[in-house]
Amino acid sequence: MIDNIKNQAAAVTSELIEKAKLKKGQILVVGCSSSEVCGDKIGSNSNLEVAEAVFAGIYESTNAHGIYLAAQCCEHLNRAIIVEQEAVPMAEYVNVVPQPKAGGSFATTAYKTFTNPVALEEIKADAGIDIGDTFIGMHLKKVAVPVRLDNREIGQAHITAARVRPKFIGGERAHYDSDLM
Repeated sequence: MIDNIKNQAAAVTSELIEKAKLKKGQILVVGCSSSEVCGDKIGSNSNLEVAEAVFAGIYESTNAHGIYLAAQCCEHLNRAIIVEQEAVPMAEYVNVVPQPKAGGSFATTAYKTFTNPVALEEIKADAGIDIGDTFIGMHLKKVAVPVRLDNREIGQAHITAARVRPKFIGGERAHYDSDLM
């Protein structure tokens, strides 16, 4: 089961990176309910082993593409973000260390795994994966666009994904750069 969860997480991440056309140095935010992955109600059964498997699959894929991973904490930490300091060198950090029942198992795993983790109140990521309906939208740049994935579950958790694009301005006569969309 654990290997299957890791493989599903890697497949979802690779598919999003490809479909969203993410580039090296961009940021992917992930919210993950390990409870939902196990088939339980969000926030009811935080599972560190499952979160570690999901994290491992996602982290392998992001590292292979040079993408930074940002892990969203649960609502008990106001959906703070754990990320490598290198990704956000000028950001204003907050002082918190996530735990499985206060921050969530996924964010706890990120904090323990990253080389130099920092916590932020918010981030403006280039794409995101929501595992188990955790609501990552607040951490995406404007304008978020849904990405329809072929892989729609990790374990028993529902998956949604999004990428961002620049705002359209200038009305109907404006011309747009299709490489930015």
